[in-house]
Amino acid sequence: MTELTPRVDPPMAADEAAMLTSWLDYHRSTLALKCAGLTDDQLRLRSVPPSTLSLLGLVRHMAEVERHWFQGVLLGEEVATGYYWTEADPDGDFDNVATADVAADFAVWRAEIDAARRAAAGLPLDTVGKRLRHDQEVTLRWILVHMIEEYARHNGHADLLRELVDGSTGE
Repeated sequence: MTELTPRVDPPMAADEAAMLTSWLDYHRSTLALKCAGLTDDQLRLRSVPPSTLSLLGLVRHMAEVERHWFQGVLLGEEVATGYYWTEADPDGDFDNVATADVAADFAVWRAEIDAARRAAAGLPLDTVGKRLRHDQEVTLRWILVHMIEEYARHNGHADLLRELVDGSTGE
């Protein structure tokens, strides 16, 4: 894993776009914090069977989610297949971590975060994505709120996984 970017608390008062992007960055940094200082094997450690959740699986999943919403839905790029999953293996992001290249997977996640930031930069929150989701238009505002929710939910999983790995709890 590369150096940890410091986590910055979102502002207590800001315009809507700044507030949403700040909260999204906060949650991105929280996942990185939960993974910080662990070995590759610790990042691959699974929770309780039958679950295949691991911290590395969460990072891989969030790389896919970043790519889907910002590149696929917002920009309309073709992202039919994933980095880690296929139609034959739809949970490959979670399931196939045993021999995964941890450094490469973290690099993909960070690159997708950078690409997402570039995709959304300067766009009004009411910007409609170029692809429909369930036959409905999706705005950048909706994507940002959804991404915050997605990270928040998985950061709860990351809390439990990190405690399992080394007993660490907290923020």
